[in-house]
Amino acid sequence: MTRLDRRQFGKAALAVAATITIAGTKSSGKVLGANDTVRVAIAGLNGRGSAHVGGYVSQKGVEIAYLVDPDKRTFSKRVKDVEGKTGKAPKTVQDIREALADKNVDAVSIATPNHWHSLMTIWACQAGKDVYVEKPMSHNVHEGRIAVETARKNKRMVQHGTQSRSSDSWAKLAEIVKAGTYGKLLVSRALCYKPRGTIGIKDNSRAPTEIDYNLWLGPASSRPFNSNFVHYNWHWFWDFGNGDIGNQGVHQMDIARWLIPNATLPKSVISLGGRFGYTDQGETPNTQISFLDFGQTMLVFEVRGLKTDSLMGEKVGNILHFENGTIAGGKFFKKGSDKGEPLVSIDAPKRGIGGGIFGNFISAVRSRKNELLDAEVLEGHYSSACCHLANLSVRLGKDVPFSEKTKAFGDDKNAYETLGRMEEHLTKGNGLKLDGMSYKLGRKLDFDAASEKFTSDAEANALLTRPYRDGFVVPQKV
Repeated sequence: MTRLDRRQFGKAALAVAATITIAGTKSSGKVLGANDTVRVAIAGLNGRGSAHVGGYVSQKGVEIAYLVDPDKRTFSKRVKDVEGKTGKAPKTVQDIREALADKNVDAVSIATPNHWHSLMTIWACQAGKDVYVEKPMSHNVHEGRIAVETARKNKRMVQHGTQSRSSDSWAKLAEIVKAGTYGKLLVSRALCYKPRGTIGIKDNSRAPTEIDYNLWLGPASSRPFNSNFVHYNWHWFWDFGNGDIGNQGVHQMDIARWLIPNATLPKSVISLGGRFGYTDQGETPNTQISFLDFGQTMLVFEVRGLKTDSLMGEKVGNILHFENGTIAGGKFFKKGSDKGEPLVSIDAPKRGIGGGIFGNFISAVRSRKNELLDAEVLEGHYSSACCHLANLSVRLGKDVPFSEKTKAFGDDKNAYETLGRMEEHLTKGNGLKLDGMSYKLGRKLDFDAASEKFTSDAEANALLTRPYRDGFVVPQKV
C-alpha cells in the first residue's frame, strides 16, 4: 500500500469511509442457507487473532477471505494456518477499509488492540457487515454506546467476545440466583488473580518498516512508536488498553454482572489500587479493587498482578455471597461451613447454539436472529462499561498512604475486609513494606444508568469519551 502523509491519509480515510457506508453486503437482511458461504475478514492477527482463525477454519460453509493487520509481519503464519486447513489462501491487507469495501465480505471478526474495537465495529456495521468483536468491545463508555446504536440502526448481528456467555453452567447459575434458592445475592465477586511481570522501560524508536504505525494508532492519541506497545503490552497503557480489569477481567466482570438479576450499569462506583512491586512504563494498576453498587447487590472486583494465593479455590473466577452462604467452584457452602454441597438442579435456556461462541455467531449471521446471539452487543457494552467506570474512579483518585486508615467505604464491612486482604497480599504474599507507600484512592462516582452519565462530576463525564484523530473519529451520535 502506498504510504500517505497524515493529511492525505485523512482525506483517503474519509473517502473510503463514505464508500463503505453504502457498499452493502450480500448478507444484508438476507437469511443464508446452509450451503451459502459466509465470508469473514479477521482483523488483528496476534494473540487472540489465532483463536479467531481457529474458530472459523473448522466451520463448514465459512471462508476466511481476508486477514487484516497493520503489521505485515503477522501475515505469513496466519496465511499458512488458513491455507493448511482449507487449501485456499486469504487476501492480506493492512487497512480494514479495503476489506469493508468488498461487497462479498459478510462479517468482520475483530481481535485488534482495544482502542480499535468500537470504531471498527461501527465502520463494519455501516458497511453492512456483521461483527464479532473481542472484549472489551469499547475503549470508553461513549464509543460502546455508539457501536450498539450503529448495530441497531443497520440491523447487524454483533457478538461480543465473552465466551462464557455460551456456557450452560453459568446460565444455570444465573437461574439459581434468580430463583432465590439461597436467599438474596449480597455480593457478586469477580477475581482476576493473574500474575503479570514487569514490562521494563524501553526508549521510543522508529516503527519497523513493516508496520503502518499510523493505522496501528488509529483513533488513539498520537505518540511516538515504542516497542512496548506492539504487540501485547499496550494493555497497560491508557491510550490503548484498559488494564487487566478490561483485559482478562472483563470476562469475570461479565459473569458477575450477568449473575445479578436485571443488572445493567451501577448506581455508583469506587475503585482503588496502584502499580506495585516493580517500576516500569506501565500506567494501569496491577493491583486494584472496585465496588460497583447495583442496589441489593454489590459487585466487587479484585485484580492482582503479583503472585497470589487463591480465594476459596478461585484465582480467575467468580464467587457469589448470599444470605444463606456462598457459591464458589460450582459448590454451595452454608454459612459457617467449609464443606461444599452440590448446587441445586435447575433448567436454563440452552447456550452455545451453533457450537461455542464463534459457531453461535455464524448461526446468527445465517438466520438473522439477533436473539440467538449468546453475547449480544448490548451485553458487551454494559460489561465493558463497568470496567471503564471502575478505571475512571481510580484515575481520578488521590494518593493515600497505606498507614492512613480510610473511611471511604462508610460502614461496609465487606469493603474493608477486601482492602485488608489486598494489603495482606502485598505484605505477606509479596514482601512489600507498606510504610511510606501509598495507593490511589478513587473518587466515589454516582452514575445514572439511563443516561450513561455521572450525576455530578463534570471531570468524570469528560472521560466517558476521548479526543479522536482525524480520519478515525467515533461520532457523537448516530
